[in-house]
Amino acid sequence: MEGPIALVVGILIATGVYLMLARDLLHYLFGLVLISNAANLAIFITGRLTRASPALVPEGMDVPPLPVANPLPQALILTAIVIGFGLLAFALALIAQAYKVLGTLDVDSMRIAEPVRPKRKKLP
Repeated sequence: MEGPIALVVGILIATGVYLMLARDLLHYLFGLVLISNAANLAIFITGRLTRASPALVPEGMDVPPLPVANPLPQALILTAIVIGFGLLAFALALIAQAYKVLGTLDVDSMRIAEPVRPKRKKLP
């Protein structure tokens, strides 16, 4: 079962890189989100997909019944989802402000920090 999911991870990463190579800032952000989700899915696969029960200790027992799923990848993914959502919200706010100030999302047109120098005239 891990094979098809690994293929999906590869497709998500390829699509994310393709979007990040675009000149549009919003496409760049969507590519970043896709790569973030692909990383989360890859971490989830490392915990192995099993039909094991969750790592919860039933009442009256000292240890959970075997087999138990590994809770570490799930905890890591939950943390990564929260951090990814915060990054997305911050980046969307930055992009909205940049569009309001500059009037474009084209990365090549955003030259306010690096103004184009006038060309020098060549001496005859």
